[in-house]
Amino acid sequence: MSEQSTTPNLVELTRRLFWSVNEGDFDGMMSFFGDDSVWDVRPWGLGAHFGTAAIRQFLEQWMGSFDEYQVEVEEMLDLGNGVVLVIATQYAHSAGSRSQLRLRYAPVFVWAGEVAVEVTHYRDIDEAQAAAGRLAESRG
Repeated sequence: MSEQSTTPNLVELTRRLFWSVNEGDFDGMMSFFGDDSVWDVRPWGLGAHFGTAAIRQFLEQWMGSFDEYQVEVEEMLDLGNGVVLVIATQYAHSAGSRSQLRLRYAPVFVWAGEVAVEVTHYRDIDEAQAAAGRLAESRG
């Protein structure tokens, strides 16, 4: 008899969330969040957004401000204790603009089961790696 793990594969959950982002599937994105989830973009000067309604509103406004929007994941690491570090680049373009937005960043996900309870977006990759490591250790 084989035993199936009841622990969710957090890298796979995070990958599925990014797939929803790249598809522009807001319902799919919101399925990974709960009423107490936090989308923290304070390191970018864009505030913190609490709960699914506020997170969705922020994402719809941010992503909706572009005609083309895509996130390319470079690396995704499960650091243990519910913490996943992602290194990614956002590519976006607006009609009428000759330039493309290119933002390399590192979101740190904190998962509780299959719910992303907190996602903090860091501008500085080294800062994100250090914060994610401390967070994983403190949750252990």
